Amino acid sequence: MRHRLRVYYDVTHPIIAWYRQRGILISIDAMRPAKDVAHDIIDALEAKRRTTRTDADDASHTAAAAGGDGPSTRDRSRRPWRPGRSDIVEAVWRQRVRAEQITDPVTYHGEGPVWSQRWGGLRWVDMLAGDVLSLAADATITRRHVGNVAAAVRPRRHGGAVIGVERGFVLEEVDGTLTHLPEVWADRRSRMNEGGCDPDGRFYCGSMAYDQRTGAAALHRLDPDRSVHLILDGVTISNGLEWSPDGARAYYNDTATGQVATFDYEPGRGLTGRRSFVSIPERSGRPDGLTVDAEGGVWVALNKGGAVRRYTAAGVLDDVVEVPTVHVTACAFGGERLDELFITTSREGVEPGEDPVAGALFRTTVGLRGLPVREFAG
Repeated sequence: MRHRLRVYYDVTHPIIAWYRQRGILISIDAMRPAKDVAHDIIDALEAKRRTTRTDADDASHTAAAAGGDGPSTRDRSRRPWRPGRSDIVEAVWRQRVRAEQITDPVTYHGEGPVWSQRWGGLRWVDMLAGDVLSLAADATITRRHVGNVAAAVRPRRHGGAVIGVERGFVLEEVDGTLTHLPEVWADRRSRMNEGGCDPDGRFYCGSMAYDQRTGAAALHRLDPDRSVHLILDGVTISNGLEWSPDGARAYYNDTATGQVATFDYEPGRGLTGRRSFVSIPERSGRPDGLTVDAEGGVWVALNKGGAVRRYTAAGVLDDVVEVPTVHVTACAFGGERLDELFITTSREGVEPGEDPVAGALFRTTVGLRGLPVREFAG
């Protein structure tokens, strides 16, 4: 059962208001799953259209019988624009779920939430502070400094963690010891930004230039034998990366493109066949981190958009979670049953007092479960 709504639509939303101005009022009293409510509204609106059209046609034919003008193709072709089915769906879903704030604004640039039973819960990074944060069951937060930048963190299969740092990788041992691997590059104008593990236990981490120069970044892969491989170059802001439940496809955000890309994946060949999965209109925000649920839906955090969107495996917008700050960065499923969606935010570039909840951690439930985190095999 999907998350349930208390209010089904916002009468101030321009799409719903368009109908209200024309006397089309929808009333649904029962508590229903959000998707069902959306389709109920669509069906009711379309029924109203048919009734209105039939009444107009009857009046037109009556007028024609009385010697007046009947219906004409010319008049129909000049009908004004009216919202389409997809407009209504988005109008409803954008009122659907609002995430709950569960911490104070504890990060300057929160990113990369990851749930692992090995850790006993959630970790995420305060990226530009170089810290990895942990959230305990009693809501206590601990913080560990790992370098100038803490870009991404994933558990290791035999305990500990792998961490993307400013220009390379760090291995955390079970006892907490940190082993810094050789730097991947020497150029201080760029840093690591976000990453994840493939189904075969290899850790990917992408980069970006501090000044966000176009094409100055790349995606690198750390293998279990500690060798590093260049996977993609010509990237601008390498961001979210995650695989489908069957491991056959990967989803990837280079934020500057405004698109979520998808790849085919095979262990021997790696990522191939890059193509567009969905495009995000600039007005909706910038694709940042992402995660994939157990049904294959892709959840995309929209920086500057104040939301996380779910797309089906076919690339169809299916759900929207609203976050009370526009500075959304990443998302991941967690909780004992992997049925809670955790959302990180940032206050980078935010003026004091401008957005008081930016930098906090948020959580919601969406009626779906996530996938267990993929672990680094090294």
